[in-house]
Amino acid sequence: MQALTTIGFDADDTLWHNERFFKLTQARFAELLSDHADPEHLDDRLLAAERRNIGHYGFGIKGFTLSMIETAIEVTDARVPASVIAEIMAAGREMLRHPVDLLPHAREAVEAVAGSHRLVLITKGDLLDQERKLAQSGLGALFDAVEIVSDKRPETYARIFGGFDGPERAMMVGNSMKSDVRPALEVGAWGVHVPHDLAWALEHAEQPEGAERFVELADLSQLGPLVARIG
Repeated sequence: MQALTTIGFDADDTLWHNERFFKLTQARFAELLSDHADPEHLDDRLLAAERRNIGHYGFGIKGFTLSMIETAIEVTDARVPASVIAEIMAAGREMLRHPVDLLPHAREAVEAVAGSHRLVLITKGDLLDQERKLAQSGLGALFDAVEIVSDKRPETYARIFGGFDGPERAMMVGNSMKSDVRPALEVGAWGVHVPHDLAWALEHAEQPEGAERFVELADLSQLGPLVARIG
């Protein structure tokens, strides 16, 4: 087995909290539209809008905000007050200003492998927002490269890891089975799943069966020992 030289890290809900801010904003959205739709129905309509719009707006807060506005127009038969639209936009801006809150063991895990391996942050979402969060996290100097991508597919990892020593000498660490683990495994890299309590429905995927390079960790405190065992 070739030695591991490159470790990719996901950002949102792997190194710092993210989904909980979406959940809080979605709860506020439900309050604003409570006269027009019950929360469960509204959640379904919003998820459908997000699914439709990913190809147009990409991942992140801006696309989420536009999907909320679109859903508000739909469920009110285009009668949503301008004041509600203004509150939705304000909620989106607030999300873009929210301070970065690192997950437990995140800093220690990155520092533990930074001296011995090449580190690459691989994240999707709004470019400016992800750059802001990385800067505020205090982790930026530990990474050798940063890749903010429109989506995470096998070809994404083949390109990024191929620019170093190849996928077979790389590892991807993240909370999403769909975006971080399965596509990395598909190109021959290690796929390390670190589950998060909150998960976006559109990121769901089944655990890979029989994948020799798949590992699931309870939290990031276990990453350093795993890397040491792999070599």
